[in-house]
Amino acid sequence: MRAVFLRASRSKWLASQMMEREFARRAVRKFMPGEEASDALDAAGRIAAQGLGAVLTQLGENITSLHEAQAVRDHYLGLLEQIAARTQRDTIISVKPTQLGLDLSLDACLEHLKTLATRVRQADAGILWIDMEDSSYVDRTLDLYRRLKASHENVGVCLQAYLRRTPADLDGLMPLKPAIRLVKGAYAEAAHVAFPEKRDVDIAYYAIADALLAAASRGNAFPVFGTHDRGLIDRITTRAAALSVPDTGFEIHMLYGIRTADQLALARAGRKVRTLISYGRSWFPWYMRRLAERPANVWFVIRSLLP
Repeated sequence: MRAVFLRASRSKWLASQMMEREFARRAVRKFMPGEEASDALDAAGRIAAQGLGAVLTQLGENITSLHEAQAVRDHYLGLLEQIAARTQRDTIISVKPTQLGLDLSLDACLEHLKTLATRVRQADAGILWIDMEDSSYVDRTLDLYRRLKASHENVGVCLQAYLRRTPADLDGLMPLKPAIRLVKGAYAEAAHVAFPEKRDVDIAYYAIADALLAAASRGNAFPVFGTHDRGLIDRITTRAAALSVPDTGFEIHMLYGIRTADQLALARAGRKVRTLISYGRSWFPWYMRRLAERPANVWFVIRSLLP
């Protein structure tokens, strides 16, 4: 089932068909509040009242011109202004390098990231997060992060536990005292590149999380754990306590619409929890990858669509 969803995520024909179907649009609304930035901002305001922070990201990737990349940069600059105008101080943003032109020019992408990081710092808007895409982008994305971190402390990057290379990548980033958002990974990868079995991914995730928490206990990293696996989260929070990492020394990020009760329970227990809120017209590939990450979400969607 996971392989089917990942193949579907790459089909432009299927995307064009499904994005116009009302039943598909209703299904995806279970995982995103709407296609407009205002929908995401409204949702961030609602969850803030419940003690949750938010991470906003506009869906879309692999743009085809530098003009489009500049438009994406300007969109995020406008989004930061809207966040400030609404005084939603616990709302931050996360961006995809390919949306900012990575396929076309690494240097142009870097300049867009610098502009955004500068604006985030000026607005005291927390960390600018850089998403990780499929394995072919890892080297370039980490290069961007290193170069950006040299001039901007307020940036973080995502690492994917299912990639076999990730422990070595983390070791290479440690001298930077990095902010790392650790996820399991949701792209179709060859078995020699990524662990194909969930059990192995879970083992790798906890091992990397343990290394991040050890670094955090020395003030050498700021870890974020992006997972809905409650058992894994409980192990991580227990380990954080054993290493004397305070609740302010790490965060837990979960997707909008998934395990909302757990998000609220963790926040009530004193954890710093942020909800990742996606929006935009280009939702189909993202939605297929979310279903592939956890096929049980399929039954969640089916149940939610029934009377």
